Amino acid sequence: MVAVVFGARGNVGRHVADGLLAAGEQVRAVSRTPVAHAAPGYEAVVADLDRPETLPAALDGADKLFLYGMLDPQKPYDIEKVTAAAAAAGIRQVVLLSSVAVVLDPAADHPVARLNRTIEQAVQRSGLAWTFLRPGTFATNTHTWWAESIRTGNVVRLPYPLAQSAPVHEKDIAALAVTALTEPGHSHQAYTVHGAESLTLRRQVEHIGEAIGRPIRVEHVSHEQARADVARTMHPVVAEAIVGQWAAADGVAAVTSVIAEKITGAPAHAYAQWAVDHADDFR
Repeated sequence: MVAVVFGARGNVGRHVADGLLAAGEQVRAVSRTPVAHAAPGYEAVVADLDRPETLPAALDGADKLFLYGMLDPQKPYDIEKVTAAAAAAGIRQVVLLSSVAVVLDPAADHPVARLNRTIEQAVQRSGLAWTFLRPGTFATNTHTWWAESIRTGNVVRLPYPLAQSAPVHEKDIAALAVTALTEPGHSHQAYTVHGAESLTLRRQVEHIGEAIGRPIRVEHVSHEQARADVARTMHPVVAEAIVGQWAAADGVAAVTSVIAEKITGAPAHAYAQWAVDHADDFR
């Protein structure tokens, strides 16, 4: 049988595909554009969750599915059509990359929480065996926020340098997905995933500086300026939520977790390691 990985070119999906392949699974890597991979057992397929007519061929003959939740509030896909196609193809198990926003405030009408909650509920109704991964702050967000200003000006502009978060390495999220898809005991489980250490934003910047071999200047900016900066790379509503979280976390230790190590048996990656892994992105 085959394990289908949607978003196989993405930060998490590519590691899920590689992890499944290493575990001996036959992998069908699905993305909007072809994925170059010559390994035996790895099949690259072009399909799109936004185009339901492309799904049957991508899912045909498979029994496992890695699916991502809401990535952009302006581009939600029709989850009912996706789950219908999965059920028709004979998929029995799905691991969904959701968001911690679903559980932080169940009554919130924030688009990230609302759309991911809708996707989770549709998967639950589908009759498929499911596992939900609900990460908090992605370490890769710091690349989105800061890489350009570090490369061009060796500076990061922050409104709350002492705000704390517990960034999650994408490899840890992927390892959880691979474990859930290849080992028993994870059906109908939802895992909230935070990093194993709470770090200030300033310390995260310092880790990047250490990884690239030069100190990075931190410049203090207003809340409004930071929101505008983040909105250049993310939806404005998401940008407001992020900067609001920084304000609430100013001087406050972030929630951490050891769920990645508990489930996979491997220690979670520290943010300092993430910075080393992505050093070239900041140079």
